[in-house]
Amino acid sequence: MFIHPVFWLWFAGLVFLSAGLIAARKELAAATGLDRWIALGPVFVAAPLAVFAAEHFVLANSMEQMVPAWLPARLFWVYFVGCAWLAAAISLVTTKLLRLSATLLGVMFLLIVFTVHLPNAISNPGDRLGWIVALRETAFAGGAWALAGTGKRTWMALFGRFSMAIAAIYFGLDELLHPQFTPGVPDTKLTPSWVPLHALWGYPAGVFLLVAGAALIFKFKPRIAAASIGIFMTLLTLFLFVPILALTRDPSQMTEGINFVADTLMFGGAAFLVAAGVFLPAIMGRP
Repeated sequence: MFIHPVFWLWFAGLVFLSAGLIAARKELAAATGLDRWIALGPVFVAAPLAVFAAEHFVLANSMEQMVPAWLPARLFWVYFVGCAWLAAAISLVTTKLLRLSATLLGVMFLLIVFTVHLPNAISNPGDRLGWIVALRETAFAGGAWALAGTGKRTWMALFGRFSMAIAAIYFGLDELLHPQFTPGVPDTKLTPSWVPLHALWGYPAGVFLLVAGAALIFKFKPRIAAASIGIFMTLLTLFLFVPILALTRDPSQMTEGINFVADTLMFGGAAFLVAAGVFLPAIMGRP
């Protein structure tokens, strides 16, 4: 009761990130080049899911307001989704029941898109953030389904490729139009002034995402394109959003800072899952 709720978000994310890296150490050691990045996909999805799960548990009362008003027992659904995120994170780290959990994870993200984010975006068409969140969550679903469909269900991998491509293209256009905001997954947070050329980073980031998204759409070296998006988001997480979070002194803003880190890292992880194709069948073969 004496620990600030933000601690549990930090704790959950770091525990699952560490556990995932330890569990994947053999795959990482055996992989080379691009495959080593791609092998990080499940870990980079599991750790943010653990953060989101902790957020659902310790900030349930505030998150209850996000549940549609027509849904009964709104607080129950906050805890239910938190349990679902936690179960998926455990499955990704342990590689147990991975195909089932990845399928259900994609379903859960799409349910949230169609019941929460898409209605919000449609009701406020001028709000750029509404469409960004809807496309981001759809790409998360696409990454999960790309993992679930590896080696068997090609339509799931196709959904993953197109959802990631559409999100990347939309994000790229948004960043070209609004270069002053933080690059990567667009938001309303300005790039800090301590970043060199802080008002200009949206331009190269936007061009990169446009090119990578177009390569995914037209299936031009799609594995490299998806992996490049994953690497880009990982580097942004490490060198931009983690320092922003580390420099945050106001506890009321720390939850937002942690969500920036988790969202960007998870988008990168989802891109790695889309790129996974060749590398993950050995993992998917486990029970």
